[in-house]
Amino acid sequence: MRKFLKGFVYAWRGLITCVKEERNFRFHLVVAFHLFVYLPFFVLTRAEVCEIIILCGLVIAAEAMNSATERAVDATGRHNAAAGAAKDVAAGAVLTLAITAAVCGVKLLWQPAAFRAIAAFYIRRPWAAILQGIAAAGGVEFINGRRRGSR
Repeated sequence: MRKFLKGFVYAWRGLITCVKEERNFRFHLVVAFHLFVYLPFFVLTRAEVCEIIILCGLVIAAEAMNSATERAVDATGRHNAAAGAAKDVAAGAVLTLAITAAVCGVKLLWQPAAFRAIAAFYIRRPWAAILQGIAAAGGVEFINGRRRGSR
């Protein structure tokens, strides 16, 4: 049982490493965060909400796997065509999944009434628009922020 529980510690450590060191991972987290902030404005079935949650999770997990692939290839110390191809293929897999998720997102979320409701929400609550602006700026800083100790 102890080994099993330690697996969760290692997994958590891996996710923290991705957050600290992988800009694209942070980008996908920020996109998912903002998507979930706006999700209540859309008319979706439970299955459609689950589809969005699953796609977000898959993109984030694929980004983590891409990071693991890059680290494993880099750890070999070999810089050859096969190593480069392995990294490119892993990145291509993330791109494929991200594009698929974006297409599904547009298909599910293209609801002009929801866009009007979001606009009306911010018109009635200017303070919320300010908070959203701050959250967006924080997201950009989070994505582009430097690791601690770097120059």
